[in-house]
Amino acid sequence: MSDEFREIVPDKSKAKGFVLRAEKDMKIILEMSKINGSTNLIIRDIYECFRMLGEALLILRGIKSEGHVLPINELIKFSETEGHNLRMLDSLRRLRHNINYYAYSATQSEGEEVLRIANKYFNILADKILEKIKES
Repeated sequence: MSDEFREIVPDKSKAKGFVLRAEKDMKIILEMSKINGSTNLIIRDIYECFRMLGEALLILRGIKSEGHVLPINELIKFSETEGHNLRMLDSLRRLRHNINYYAYSATQSEGEEVLRIANKYFNILADKILEKIKES
């Protein structure tokens, strides 16, 4: 599956804004995860926070994505350079798609796995991306 994009002027400030917004949203989402019945909402919002990190990386390179595949793939590539394997983010993208467009109800175990991924990797990646923004 391809993703449309267009070239833009690299924008450190906007890239940083994406990361900071994603960090704020993730804190709220993780608090919300304690509410029964919120699994679909949690999964969608956690996915969006990871997508925003990928979008920040693209903006830093002067690329504006018109979809979701490119930011997620960019984040997966970045995570690999940092010594992490986050290929499961593409599965998260598909899970979120099924929730949004096919009325899929995620299971408790799917929700727990997404929370585990977020708790383990999100802050690490956000910090590394902020470092990259600062260095560029």
